[in-house]
Amino acid sequence: MPQNPNSAVDDLYRSDWGRIVATLIRYFGDFEVAEEAAQEAFAIAVDQWRAEGVPEFPRAWIIQTAKHKAIDRLRRQTRFEEKLESYATSGLIETVAEPNYDTDEIPDDRLRLIFTCCHPALALDAQVALTLRTLGGLQTDEIARAFLVPATTMAQRLVRAKRKIRDAGIAYKVPDTNDMPERLDAVLTAVYLIFNEGYAPTRGEPVVRADLCTEAIRLGRLLHTLMAPQTPSEVAGLLALMLLHDSRRDARLNEAGDIVVLEVQDRNRWNHAYIDEALPLVQEALRRFPGQFALEAAISAEHCKAARPEDTDWQQIVRYYTLLQQVTGSPIVALNRAVAVAMADGLEAGLSAIDLLASQGDLDEYHLLHAAHADLLRRLGSTSEAAESYKRALELVTNDSERRFLERRLAEVTG
Repeated sequence: MPQNPNSAVDDLYRSDWGRIVATLIRYFGDFEVAEEAAQEAFAIAVDQWRAEGVPEFPRAWIIQTAKHKAIDRLRRQTRFEEKLESYATSGLIETVAEPNYDTDEIPDDRLRLIFTCCHPALALDAQVALTLRTLGGLQTDEIARAFLVPATTMAQRLVRAKRKIRDAGIAYKVPDTNDMPERLDAVLTAVYLIFNEGYAPTRGEPVVRADLCTEAIRLGRLLHTLMAPQTPSEVAGLLALMLLHDSRRDARLNEAGDIVVLEVQDRNRWNHAYIDEALPLVQEALRRFPGQFALEAAISAEHCKAARPEDTDWQQIVRYYTLLQQVTGSPIVALNRAVAVAMADGLEAGLSAIDLLASQGDLDEYHLLHAAHADLLRRLGSTSEAAESYKRALELVTNDSERRFLERRLAEVTG
């Protein structure tokens, strides 16, 4: 049965946007040229594939079409020859044999791209944001949510970062071993946020975008191998964290596509091969001074080690969250710690911690603050107060599956 052209375009965009853009940046040395050409190629594919059918190698078709469109655009510019010469001498473009795009033998430009985006000449937030946009294919509002800033602010940061890379001639390559450490924090943060967007998408129907999760895990494994034998603890911690979260993917939804919370998930549906791969990585990460990802992985490991919900060591989880709060100072970590406190020390203790956090105002626009507040009130039997918090969470949530879950909870406390 022929593949549906619309689905083929959508699936390819989700799975291969980062790879396609990375390849085009290697050719043209310009983020904006690469992104515009890729977008144009996808737009052309919608019409052409409807008329002619989906090609045998869709990704190759997009790359070649985008290359032709970019070259045509550059030729129309009066300084085309000067541009080509400047690109060739900038160090952004490498002289390499063209790969065979009709197979999987496309060079892994994504690792080059992530280290290019995470150059120390850029501000840290700009490094991470640009990686999310170009490698993960995330939209500006999705990236803005990760940084808790307005979309307009994030758009300005992205434009400035792209121009700085172009104007400064920042090389498109994996840096030498001695230069890696100064870029590693941004690289790990970017990979984590790509995974996080896949695990809990900003908007739309799916509660999990498996393509982003898979890509982030692949990059994590690549980094872990690349930096061996003295792999930093945070590299091991991040890889473990992603594997542990993704191990629960199939159990997070029921047959209707609705969210199943952790405490009632069928643990037989967890990916135990991922868990078995991750647990030694957690121990590896904790042997040295643990950072954010190592501690988050340790927390997730406590959940995954418990055969039943009641076997979960909540006191240990609170201890890990306390250390994590000291490391990050993040209000979201404080929220998660408050939920753990509720499970370890009683609902009232957790509710007090959430009330204190809410009074500070940092998370007022974060739907999970209000959802957590509502859940503790529901468990305590304060249904009218819980309903108000559920309503506030519903005003802020943008993911359809999460919305349905909150609507069911609201119905429980108002019905």
